[in-house]
Amino acid sequence: MKNIIWSLILVFSSVSVCKAQKVFSVEYENQADVKVFVVDYENQADLKVYKVKYENQAGQNNGKWFFTKYANQAKKKIYFVKYENQADLKIFFVEYENQAEWKNKSKQHLMY
Repeated sequence: MKNIIWSLILVFSSVSVCKAQKVFSVEYENQADVKVFVVDYENQADLKVYKVKYENQAGQNNGKWFFTKYANQAKKKIYFVKYENQADLKIFFVEYENQAEWKNKSKQHLMY
């Protein structure tokens, strides 16, 4: 019984690792999973994003993004739109890691 419990714990912890926010910015809108608009002020954002330097620092849908070099390395492909009304998700880039967070949790499903 203990082996089964430990196996389940191991499986669920590996699933959460798969949700790391590795993103790739595509060139064309039709290639994207999510269309993103960068707002000017943080109070306009659905998500405050912090760009991490290394892949292993990427968060688990908490706003810590790592931009990959290749599309097949990313969990989500995003396209930056020109106008706010075209976006699925509005983001604001923050300076510090501890500022990254969801402001509109109803849109959180977009990045799973």
